[in-house]
Amino acid sequence: MIMKEIKREKRQKPLIVIASNRGPFSFQQEENGSFTVRRGSGGLVTALGSLAERYQVLWVAAAMSDEDRRWAQSNEEKIQHVEGIYLRLIQPDPDAYELYYNQIANPLLWFIQHQLWDIPRSPTINAETWQAWRDGYAAVNRQFAETIADSVKHTDHPVIVFPQDYHLYLVSGYLRQMLGDRVQIQPFLHIPWPGPDAWRILPKGMRDAMLYSLLGSDRIGFQTQRDAFNFVQTCRFYLPDAHSLGSRNSINYAGRKIEAKAYPISVDVEQLESLVEEPEVRLLRSQVLNNTGDRKLILRVDRVEPSKNILRSLVAYRALLENHPEHHDRVQMLALLVPSRMEVYEYQNYLREIMAEAGMINAEFSDELWEPVRVVVGENYHRAVAALQLYDVLMVNPLADGMNLVAKEGVLVNQRDGVLLLSEDAGAFYELGEHALIVPPFDIYSTMEAIHEALNMSEDERHRRAEALRELVRRSGVRRWFQHQVEDAMQALR
Repeated sequence: MIMKEIKREKRQKPLIVIASNRGPFSFQQEENGSFTVRRGSGGLVTALGSLAERYQVLWVAAAMSDEDRRWAQSNEEKIQHVEGIYLRLIQPDPDAYELYYNQIANPLLWFIQHQLWDIPRSPTINAETWQAWRDGYAAVNRQFAETIADSVKHTDHPVIVFPQDYHLYLVSGYLRQMLGDRVQIQPFLHIPWPGPDAWRILPKGMRDAMLYSLLGSDRIGFQTQRDAFNFVQTCRFYLPDAHSLGSRNSINYAGRKIEAKAYPISVDVEQLESLVEEPEVRLLRSQVLNNTGDRKLILRVDRVEPSKNILRSLVAYRALLENHPEHHDRVQMLALLVPSRMEVYEYQNYLREIMAEAGMINAEFSDELWEPVRVVVGENYHRAVAALQLYDVLMVNPLADGMNLVAKEGVLVNQRDGVLLLSEDAGAFYELGEHALIVPPFDIYSTMEAIHEALNMSEDERHRRAEALRELVRRSGVRRWFQHQVEDAMQALR
């Protein structure tokens, strides 16, 4: 039994359990029946690279493909050691997973937390929504909890469980019921947590179940102190038996004190700085240079996601060309957009609006040699890194964002002392705002003026701002982000 093996190896070390919808690896079955492993590129996977060198790490995730499921079924042991990490994949019923992921997690919870619902029209909570909650979201969350409890039942190590994000809000409560105080439970929320008023969309039964479950944790991690404060206020507003007792950063409930703490996520500094030297990135960098010429580059790199506010940035750019004709043929806007949730109508329609606005700008302002806007849709991280090296202005103006790592990636690798335009509603604002130009995300006029200011900024000021931003990101990489969470949990175990 692998948990017994962990017990023998490091009796005094804690067992770190990560629970996430998507795991760190995907599997592909070859013709001979063997499996090849592909490691994910996300920040959480990167953070665990160094963590697994010091602790035993078990990752519990959902099988995402038929080949993932075949890999899980091909092993006699439920838990397998893969590239330094113990891995266990759950296999939810496909219908339950569809309800859990595509009815509740996305879009219901996601849209609430980014405050994207058109409230007079949607959402409508009906019998199908309640079925999706019971038979999908709650069922899959319970399956995660049961799998975690089964995985750790034979170890006498201290156990720290880190459920990740809005997919798994009910895991904490189920785990506390199953394991009592044997484990430290510490969820981390990668997306924003809005204030109490946003949560009135969710029916009381769903909302109470979610909040009480999270209060089964020992502490809860958020991207910013604002998110942590909003969580405390939400619990106080909706739960009569949850109290903060004068604290902005904790909730007292059922005789326990649950901390709400900010752990701002970051990027893998070393990996990103080495990536810029790869041949593919160098080639793509040359292509961007050829397309831009000697014009100043206004760049945005985003998922096609309504919360990213791509459409308003195009409208602001149009206003710049209308009000400051001196920039004609001297600037180039490049939008690198990654398709996201294209099965959701709102996302399909948003992409159509983006392409229509870009087309109208080009129709109005382009000439034989100058196309003011270029939109590239597709997933190519190397291309994004190449372009981030070359921007003169980087637009990061989301309506709501847990952090926005593009801002941190951009200021780290940029080679032109580019100026960061940053929304006051991005989580990165709290770390990078002092040295960026801050824009209210709904204010087209102020955004236009900020672009104009950035394009005319002196070289000395650009350099000063860029150096300060670069140093901020270098000082706090993604490995430190996760280690800080582990240290807080370890402190509670002593």
